[in-house]
Amino acid sequence: MSLRSAFVPATALIVFLLLWEGLVWANGWPNYKMASPSDLGPAFTKHWDLFLVMSWQTLWRTVVGLLLAIVVGTGLGMLMGFSRLMRDALYPLLVGFNAIPKATVVPIVALMFVGQHDFNTILIAFMISFFPIAVSVSIGLSTLEPEYRDILRSLGASQATIFWKIALPKTLPEFFGALKVAVTLAFIGTNLMEIVSPHGRGLGALFDSGKTNSDYPLMFAVLVMLAFLGIVLFYVVVFLERIFAGWADRKSS
Repeated sequence: MSLRSAFVPATALIVFLLLWEGLVWANGWPNYKMASPSDLGPAFTKHWDLFLVMSWQTLWRTVVGLLLAIVVGTGLGMLMGFSRLMRDALYPLLVGFNAIPKATVVPIVALMFVGQHDFNTILIAFMISFFPIAVSVSIGLSTLEPEYRDILRSLGASQATIFWKIALPKTLPEFFGALKVAVTLAFIGTNLMEIVSPHGRGLGALFDSGKTNSDYPLMFAVLVMLAFLGIVLFYVVVFLERIFAGWADRKSS
């Protein structure tokens, strides 16, 4: 990592925190109305043990839901990308499902599987994050130049060979672009269930506890922790993208 790549985001973060602190100070808001960055340190210190446990619970469920979304989304994307019939059949269903606000689905899932919090949370994380993966893979495969297929077929290549040699590498940039979006969506799904479920655990449940007790510093500390976990997982995807699809990167000054 270069000095610039570390300095620029760190500077942006400091400026953001200063603006946030200044906004609270200028308006004279007490911490039961709007917490400031200076209130977050005591909140983290006071509840550090809860943050460790709840962050891990949120993180592993989000990752499992995201992995499930990758498997199912990639499978559906391949199905739609290689078959015009399946694309015409499945696209309206996927678009309609994605248009349904997931906040309205969460209570239904919570009631359907009462007491199965881990399953509920993973399911919502999956449901909210698989759509962009399926669409990106489908578009990447369906726009594959037919000349490549014709050349390989004339050389006796099988459908599997065409996929591994041509289709898969071409789809990787779109796949990782969608995965970056899916990471943040998976966290949204996880926390929706953690907040709504009566058996909720994780950072969402900790946020709900802060809301119940009017502990605004705790609530904002939870939001900051969620942002931190999202950034970490996002850059894990960026790291994997550089390994598997670094050839597609166009450096800009």
